[in-house]
Amino acid sequence: MHVNTWADPSRPTGERVAALLAELTLEEKLAQLVGVWVGITEDEEAVAPAQHEFAEPLPPWDELTKPGLGQLTRVFGTQPVDPLTGAKVLADTQRRLVANNRFGIPAMAHEECLAGFTAWQATVFPVPLAWGASFDPESVERMAAEVGRAMRTVGVHQGLAPVLDVTRDPRWGRTEETIGEDPYLVGLLGAAYTRGLESSGIVATLKHFAGYSASRGGRNHGPVSMGPREFADVVLPPFEMALREGGARSVMHSYAEVDGVPPASDPKLLTELLREQWGFQGVVVADYFGVSFLETTHGIAGSPGEAAALALAAGVDVELPSVRCYGEPLAELVRSGVVDEALVDRAVTRVLRQKCELGLLDPDWSPDSPAVVAGEPVDLDPPHLRELARTMAERSVVLLDNRGSALPLAGSGKLAVVGPCADDLLSMMGCYSFPNHVGVRHPEVPLGVAMKTLLEAVREEFPDAEVLSAKGCEVSGDDRAGFDEAVAAANDADVVLAVLGDLAGLFGRGTSGEGCDAEDLELPGVQGQLLEALLATGKPVVLVLLTGRPYALGSYVDRTAAVVQAFFPGEEGAGAVAGVLSGRVNPSGKLPVQVPATSGGQPVTYLRPALAGKTDISSVDPTPCFPFGHGLSYTSFELTDFAVADELPVDGEVEVSCAVRNSGAQRGAEVVQLYLHDPVASVTRPVRQLAGFARVELDPGEEALVSFRLHADRTSFTGRDGRRVVEPGELRVLVGCSSEDIRWERSVQLTGEPRFVGHDRVLVTPVTTAPRGGDR
Repeated sequence: MHVNTWADPSRPTGERVAALLAELTLEEKLAQLVGVWVGITEDEEAVAPAQHEFAEPLPPWDELTKPGLGQLTRVFGTQPVDPLTGAKVLADTQRRLVANNRFGIPAMAHEECLAGFTAWQATVFPVPLAWGASFDPESVERMAAEVGRAMRTVGVHQGLAPVLDVTRDPRWGRTEETIGEDPYLVGLLGAAYTRGLESSGIVATLKHFAGYSASRGGRNHGPVSMGPREFADVVLPPFEMALREGGARSVMHSYAEVDGVPPASDPKLLTELLREQWGFQGVVVADYFGVSFLETTHGIAGSPGEAAALALAAGVDVELPSVRCYGEPLAELVRSGVVDEALVDRAVTRVLRQKCELGLLDPDWSPDSPAVVAGEPVDLDPPHLRELARTMAERSVVLLDNRGSALPLAGSGKLAVVGPCADDLLSMMGCYSFPNHVGVRHPEVPLGVAMKTLLEAVREEFPDAEVLSAKGCEVSGDDRAGFDEAVAAANDADVVLAVLGDLAGLFGRGTSGEGCDAEDLELPGVQGQLLEALLATGKPVVLVLLTGRPYALGSYVDRTAAVVQAFFPGEEGAGAVAGVLSGRVNPSGKLPVQVPATSGGQPVTYLRPALAGKTDISSVDPTPCFPFGHGLSYTSFELTDFAVADELPVDGEVEVSCAVRNSGAQRGAEVVQLYLHDPVASVTRPVRQLAGFARVELDPGEEALVSFRLHADRTSFTGRDGRRVVEPGELRVLVGCSSEDIRWERSVQLTGEPRFVGHDRVLVTPVTTAPRGGDR
């Protein structure tokens, strides 16, 4: 039987794609460049910006898909749907699509997977900010691989993650989606998540390219005012790392304009940099309605067709989530000669290449996913995923302060568990977890996963204690009616657990999450006043924070007995926090973002030049309450035997090593952190910048040797002429346990002539750990 060239798996991919492209009509080509979001209606609360504005009636399915279809949008992530039912619906949809279009080309199905697969009954993992707190790329990669396998099981091809935006202003509601405020931490963990997804066969989509998190005032979609050096040295490196080290096959453009240019319309970003300089060969997809926003919000296009022309020329290959601009409006411009059809062919070639690589063009492709073939109920939250969620949660909890060793708590006596987040499941999860993202719109539907509130977990963790509880107030709002009950519970207790924080939601339906930006970094609502009332009782108060961003704690920390920070730790988060309170879990999390002392202490991150810190020429002191990389343990660690060579050639590498020893009484983990500082450079440089880290678990008395292989490329920065340079001269090498807890510092001389480096530079500092015997 004759097989068309494009359908012959024995042929090279390029040849197959070219053969199919040559047979497609313009309408069939454009159909490959759009998605369809089935089931979205105007009477539902939005899960995407301006969703209802663009929720235009679609033609009948057979008419709509006659030319084919590029993507299916969120079959599982829009409504609560049983996983097996969803898999069958997706398979049936694909079967109808294949039968309806001339060449039988299926669609790619994409879903969100920011904190696990955003689907009903799927494991709810900690949010990315918690990944950052874990400083554990290996566990992040395992998590992503498991998330990807779950998605593939039900027929999904593409995951819209990870978020690689570097935190610049934590008032931004999507801070919970970021991994942290350091580009190396974000890049290394983002690359790990990317590798995990891609290893399972899921197309990872890096977002949001680029600059989204640096908006003025921390406002969602707000304009970004940023110079090219900051853009190159802070914003771009995580994307480079995830492409080179993670193998991502997709990139999603950012919503926010940078110096007046929306990324969706920027060929310098999406084509010259991403493709021509970095060599990206995958598919660029639009953030939802991002092409339309060129017309409706940015005002740089006068019609849907003009918006399509700008985006297509810039390098946006696929319009998501539904067709508005890349359909008939773009077709008219191509037919009239205003838009060169070669630009359409360029995008279609990329889309078809990806479909070919996924096997969607093979003659034996089946719409039936493994779940449909098996025909048995699908468990998207099996025990091994819950165990991984527990590991991630436990490793991400940060013990910020422990005055007088208030923690671990005694197992008996009276505990007052007080606060709006104490007995609320939703306070454990981020805005892209299914229960908060979609489930809140369906109160009649069960949560979908087994979870405990922190109150329930504390009662389970301390069976011999009498546990009192009171809500005190809501997460937001100004109602103090519950204060008296909360204070009474505190007065009747030996220790008070003040459980405060955020409720994640979307577009103003929460205090954290997409479109839920903060005016300042005070605790939301009247929670700060509730905390003051609890502190006024004179009882020991342990502050437990379940949040999506850091909040200003300078007014409270001198009076609290201890402070525990958890960034939306997911379905196993309550047990993880309770375990830290009891000592069953030895905390090992480190801050991926610094905690400010005052609500006006931001925007500034630890990654700052000297004049951005405390000086005697300004009355404002931006010194944080707790610095980047900070986190306490119930054991202690000694760092000794530091070593580094005196010189480092500008094109060479050097080993930086030290011994780390658990000098305490219980097993624990320390994150050994390597920082660099360039004291004299052609442009101002950060006081210190993370260059490497190692999470090391040790038994009491156990010791390990940690060795960093530092390449001179890791000292490079964007110089005055816009080129990235390794400059000779003094380099300060610092090793410690936080950005401020520096245990050792040494000067190394970078030798040679200035050396310019590009995208092929060394991006990672490899690290090894080796046992070094026991007690000495």
